[in-house]
Amino acid sequence: MTIVLKNKVTLVFDEFTFRCCIGKKGTTKRKIEGDKKTPVGTFSLGNLYYRRDRHIKPLTKLNCIPIKKNMGWCDDIKNKKYYNKLIKTNKKVRHEKLFRKDKKYDFFIPIKYNTENPKIPKGSAIFIHLTNNFKPTSGCIALKRKDFLILVKLINKKTKIKLI
Repeated sequence: MTIVLKNKVTLVFDEFTFRCCIGKKGTTKRKIEGDKKTPVGTFSLGNLYYRRDRHIKPLTKLNCIPIKKNMGWCDDIKNKKYYNKLIKTNKKVRHEKLFRKDKKYDFFIPIKYNTENPKIPKGSAIFIHLTNNFKPTSGCIALKRKDFLILVKLINKKTKIKLI
């Protein structure tokens, strides 16, 4: 089964429809780091990451990984080795902080966009994550917590996401 982004504000899976938000500047077939656009295509999904200090492990068939304070996702276009990968944070590598004060990454699933042999600067850290106000993202897909938790109960490791 495939999750489908129907339009800028609707995500559909099976008979379920979820309100969502996407990149501030819409979608693109030519994603560039920092362009605030959501990449177009059909992609696999990664593991589910969650804040164990705030939430119990969600009910899902996905592998669940607790987020630690030193976890980040490299978005450094000068770092070929770690670009668009999960890293232990350090001051030398630019990264998206995963252990955050806001609740945006309390739960998130990396979309496997530009992850196999990542190309700089084709974009990094494209996630399905949380929102509480549906403000546009920097390129991710964001859902309300309640809808995210429903979605993760329905999907599995073979589920894909189609962004159009």
